[in-house]
Amino acid sequence: MDKQIVFVLLFISTFFSAQKPVQIAFLSDIHFQDLYGSFSDHDFKGILNPKTGKYTILRTMDSQLHSTRIFNENYFAFLKALDDIAAKGIKIVAMPGDFSDDGQAYNLRGLHRILEQYHQKYGINFYLTTGNHDPVGPFRNDGGKDDFLGQNGNPLGIYSKESIGKSTDKIITKDIAESGYFEILNELKDFGFYPKKEDLFWSTPFDHDTFKNYTYKKGLEAAEYSKRLYEVENGFSVPDLSYVVEPVKDVWVIAIDGNTYIPKNINENSHSPSNYKGASIGYNNVLTNKQHLIEWIRRLSGEAKKNNKTLIAFTHYPMIDFNDGATNEIKNLLGEKKWQLERVPQEEVAKVFAETGLQIHFAGHMHINDTGIRKFGENILVNVQVPSLAAYLPAYKILTIQSPDKLEVQTEVLNEVPRFNELFPLYEKEYKALQHDITKILWNKDILKTKSYHDFMLFHLKELVRLRMIPDDWPKDFIEKAGKLNGEDLLLFTQNNNQLKEKRIRSETFTKWSFDDLLLDLYKFQSADELAKRDIPKERLKQYQILEKLYQENQSQNVLVRQLKSVFKILTLLSNGDPADQFEIDLTEQEIRKR
Repeated sequence: MDKQIVFVLLFISTFFSAQKPVQIAFLSDIHFQDLYGSFSDHDFKGILNPKTGKYTILRTMDSQLHSTRIFNENYFAFLKALDDIAAKGIKIVAMPGDFSDDGQAYNLRGLHRILEQYHQKYGINFYLTTGNHDPVGPFRNDGGKDDFLGQNGNPLGIYSKESIGKSTDKIITKDIAESGYFEILNELKDFGFYPKKEDLFWSTPFDHDTFKNYTYKKGLEAAEYSKRLYEVENGFSVPDLSYVVEPVKDVWVIAIDGNTYIPKNINENSHSPSNYKGASIGYNNVLTNKQHLIEWIRRLSGEAKKNNKTLIAFTHYPMIDFNDGATNEIKNLLGEKKWQLERVPQEEVAKVFAETGLQIHFAGHMHINDTGIRKFGENILVNVQVPSLAAYLPAYKILTIQSPDKLEVQTEVLNEVPRFNELFPLYEKEYKALQHDITKILWNKDILKTKSYHDFMLFHLKELVRLRMIPDDWPKDFIEKAGKLNGEDLLLFTQNNNQLKEKRIRSETFTKWSFDDLLLDLYKFQSADELAKRDIPKERLKQYQILEKLYQENQSQNVLVRQLKSVFKILTLLSNGDPADQFEIDLTEQEIRKR
């Protein structure tokens, strides 16, 4: 009898140890634009690429280098990421918003086609939630872009109606209009927004039935557009496409629609697309205008705990400050409306959601790699920022659920992407055309010499900092003064030669880099967190540590010295945050450990 018990226990132990842990891949801010798509009401298919013989609908390189995201090469990065995920055998992919670049119909169709291909071929199930680029507003709105690339290398406008846009060289198609929730739901309902037959549970914030009463038929009824509306302001009903799904036994995934579209004027038409503000502020507006989500998550957390379900949430917007404690320093140096500080969630956001019982949350929106943790009494909330494939550092995250209390997060960086340089001949044509326009600042053509996707995206960041970040965010007089300095100059601002000798610091070794290098490294850390260290010389990193210490000890009231002191403090904070590459989340011990 004892032998039988031992055998049964051994069998049970072997059975459970053989079960593979659940893995979920998170792909955020794809900003998918269908390079090889088509319009349903126009025969324009783009311009001919001499390298491939394919017609291509693409945006200009000039527009990419002034944007926090690229528009074109991320198409190839998306395919590479999906191939990686398929090769790893991962069957669940969550996409925390901005899966499209402004939700145009032709982009949504192209995205649908690719997701369906990977579902059919590899059995991958995709679960999407919306970002502020899909939709741009709650209802369909006419729109378009001035910066598609035309046949002659000059910008081409593509608009949804004749009366909008600046370009005289233009194409009119309804497929470039910004889709609203209704159109997005209809096109992408198979990817989480509606239940699948194989889902064990699926529900919305507006469905108050318990999961034990769930049926697929009930799920389909709850998924209807008309049943997913709420009043964001009195008399203003807008959709909310949030849902919870149980794709595998005992794992609940909450897809939170964090878009809060608040009316500009409560006396104007509630159905007018132009009468709504954008949603990029994120959870700060959820606290004031979308409180039903908080109560819904509280209810789900209670049910999950009672029924031994592991609860994982994802949405487009961060729940925790993503600047690693540097927000106030950035604010003091640059001002409240710089560095995208308006997107930083209030501390109240983390507190409110931690108190609902939510513990693990994945977010996008900021195109950065970061991890944040907050503890409020017995409650803990971990916010994992998923990088974008369309910005430096291009990567996605893999969550491995080892047990309900132990989870692992891994960051998969896309260094090599097949075909990333496929469009370079078209940019050559654009550059030639730009040379004839004396009103334009030319982008650096050396980006077309990059040999890898990693190098291409690093070059994109460098040009973005030069063309947009420095002019927009930094005080002009500070940049004019500091921009002339190198590392040795920065060192000599705080120390004289005798002091350097005493500390055994050789100032000449600091001459290898300039203030421009320092600023670029600052943005590398903002974007990639600890992974930025791979792209900064080790000697320079050590010199930054020396300088930060010396500047913190310096009590000079000189304005430039105080500004530089802030720069080094921000650099130190951004480069020493919580683990953001490979780490374990231990909910029992309430801590994050580097792996």
